[in-house]
Amino acid sequence: MLVQCDAGAGAERLLLAEALVEETMGRYGIEDYQVVGRCKGQALEGQMLAHPFYDRQVPVILGDHVTTDAGTGAVHTAPDHGVEDFNVGRAYDIGTLNLVAGNGVFVEAAGEFAGEHVYKVEDKIVAALEANNRLVIQKKFNHSYPHCWRTKTPLIYRATPQWFISMEKEGLKTKALDAIKQVEWFPGWGQNRIEAMVEQSPDWCVSRQRTWGVPIALFVNKNTGELHPETPRLIEAVALEVEKTGIDAWFDLEAESLLGAEADQYEKVLDTLDVWFDSGVTHYSVLDRTEGLEYPANMYLEGSDQHRGWFQSSLKTAIAIKGTAPYKQVLTHGFTVDGDGRKMSKSVGNVVSPQEVMNKYGADILRLWVASTDFSSEMTVSDEILKRTADAYRRIRNTARFLLSNLSGFDPKTDLVAPEDMVALDRWAVDRTAQLQEELVGHYDQYQMLQVYQKVSHFCSLDLGGFYLDIIKDRQYTAKTDSVARRSCQTALFHIMEALVRWVAPILSFTADEIWQQMPGERAESVQLTTWYEGLTDLNADAELGRDFWQQVLAVKTAVNKELENQRNAGNVGGSLEAEVTLFCAPELQAQLDKLQDELRFVLITSQATVRPLAEAGDAVATELEGLSVQVVKSEQAKCDRCWHHREDVGQNAEHETLCGRCVENVSGAGEQRSFA
Repeated sequence: MLVQCDAGAGAERLLLAEALVEETMGRYGIEDYQVVGRCKGQALEGQMLAHPFYDRQVPVILGDHVTTDAGTGAVHTAPDHGVEDFNVGRAYDIGTLNLVAGNGVFVEAAGEFAGEHVYKVEDKIVAALEANNRLVIQKKFNHSYPHCWRTKTPLIYRATPQWFISMEKEGLKTKALDAIKQVEWFPGWGQNRIEAMVEQSPDWCVSRQRTWGVPIALFVNKNTGELHPETPRLIEAVALEVEKTGIDAWFDLEAESLLGAEADQYEKVLDTLDVWFDSGVTHYSVLDRTEGLEYPANMYLEGSDQHRGWFQSSLKTAIAIKGTAPYKQVLTHGFTVDGDGRKMSKSVGNVVSPQEVMNKYGADILRLWVASTDFSSEMTVSDEILKRTADAYRRIRNTARFLLSNLSGFDPKTDLVAPEDMVALDRWAVDRTAQLQEELVGHYDQYQMLQVYQKVSHFCSLDLGGFYLDIIKDRQYTAKTDSVARRSCQTALFHIMEALVRWVAPILSFTADEIWQQMPGERAESVQLTTWYEGLTDLNADAELGRDFWQQVLAVKTAVNKELENQRNAGNVGGSLEAEVTLFCAPELQAQLDKLQDELRFVLITSQATVRPLAEAGDAVATELEGLSVQVVKSEQAKCDRCWHHREDVGQNAEHETLCGRCVENVSGAGEQRSFA
C-alpha cells in the first residue's frame, strides 16, 4: 500500500504493508496521511531501489519469513547475517559479501565503516542515514538475542566459507548405510532411526567459528583459497607441537616457523572442529591407541539422542578411516523423569541425585532400579519407587542369606550328592534353576535387564520362597546331619546359590561379591571373574516325577494353602502342622499324588495328608483347581517337640518320650529315608 503523508517539510510517500499502516503511522506520530495506491507485493518483485547512502541499487525480493506482526512489512536483507536472509538470497542468486571479519570488525570493503565493530557502529550508521535525509524515525528497544551457551557472550551471525566432508564423493553415505545393517541395535528401532538420519544426511559441515575447541590446522592460499600443497607434512608438524605444549600451540604458532618465505602467501585457518567430530574419532584415539583394547568396540552405549550425534559421527569417521562400523552393537536408553513423568530440572527441584540414593540405600539399589525399568523409553524414578526397589532387593538378599545359612557345614568336595541319588524335589529344584539360567542368559545377551530382574525376583519369591524352601525346612532342621535326605537338599541349595550369585553379579555387583566370599568350596577371587555356572543338571524329559508333575503338585499345594488359610481365619486350626488334610481327587490327579506316598504331607506341610477319590468328597470344600476338593481338620494327635508334627507315635519311645518315631530315628538311629520330598 502506498501512503502519502505530510512529513513537515513536504509530502512524502511510504510503501507499507496494508495491515501495518495504522500501527506504523501511529508509531511515526503522523496523523495527516492518506492511501494513494495499492498493489500486491508480488508486483514489486525485481524492482530496483536506491541504497540509502551508497551509490548503488538493490532489488526488491520476496521472503516468506517477513510477517505483519511488527514493522512495516518491508525489511532489509543481509544474506551474510541471518539464516532466513541467506536462504532467500540463495533463491535469488544473491551471494554473500563477507564484510565482517572473525573478530566482529568490518573489513576494508565496508567502506566508511571499515575497522568498526558491529556492536559499536550503530550510532554512525544512524548518523549516515540522517545526513542523507533517509531516516524516518529512530527508537531504542530491548529484545532477546542469541548468546553462546558456553561463554554466555552475544553471537555474531556471519556467512563464511566452511569445511565439509562429502557424503557422496567417496560413497560415504552408501557405505555407512551398508555398515548399519551389520550392527546389532538395541532396541531394534534404533536401526531404522539412524538409517533414516544417515539417508537424509547432507554433506557434513565440520568447521565452527568458536574461540575454543580443536583447531582445523590448515594453511590456505590468501588469493586462491587452496590448501598448501604440503598439508599432510604441515599437519604432522603442528601435531608434534600440540603434543609438547597443548592445543594452543596452533593458535600461538607463527606461520613463518613452518612456511618460511611462503608465509605471506598463506593464512592460518582459525576455525575449530565440530565437537561431534571430536567425539566421533574416539574409536581411533581410544580403541586403536590403548593397549588391551580392540577395534571395533563390542558396544557403544548412550542416550537415544545420539543417533544424530555420537553414534552417527563415529560411524562416518570409522567408515572413512577403516571402512567398517566402529561398533558391533549399539544400545540406546531413554532419559530419567520424576514420578509425575516430568523432566528432571534443578529449577523445578525434582532432581533425584544418584549420590543421595547411594548414601541412603546403597549403590546396588540404584543399579537394581535401573535393571527394573524399561530403559528403551523414559525411566521414572521417585522415592516411592526406590523404596519398592529396596523391598525387591531385600527379597533377593534374604533368599541368598537363607541359602548360605543352610549350607553351614557343607563341603562340596565331600558332601555333594549325585543327581541320580538326590531326593526328587531337590532334582526338580536344580532343573528349575537350569531352565531359568538358560532364559536369563538369553535375556542378558539381548540386554533385557527388566526380564532378568522380573524372573530372578519371581524365582526367589515364588519358586523358592513360596514352594521349595518352605518344604525343605523340615529336612534341613530335623534330618540326620550327614544323611542323604539333608545332604541332598544342601546339594540343591549349593547348585542354586552358585547359579544365583552369577545371575545377579552384573546388576547387584557388591552384593554378589559379598555372597561369593561366604560360599563354601574353592573359588575365584571374585564372582566377576567367573562365567555362568555349569554344574546344573536337567530332568529327563520322560522322568516320572518330571517338570509337569511338580507343576501340578505346586497347583495342588496352592489350592490347599488357600483352604488352610480359610480354616486358620475361622479359628479351626493354628499353624498348618496342626492340620490333617484329605484331598478328594479326580482319578488322574489321584494317580499323580499317590506317587508321593506318605511324603505328600511334607509337601503340604501338614501333619497328615490323605488322598481319596473325588466321589467320596461329601461336604469337602471344592477348590479352584478342577478335580480337587479339600477337607481340613485339626489333628488330635500329640505334637512332637522336635519337628512339631502331630503324630500318633509321639511318646512311644521310652528314651525319647516327647518325640515322634521319625525324630527318634533321626536322633538315635540311622536317619529317615526320603525319596520324594
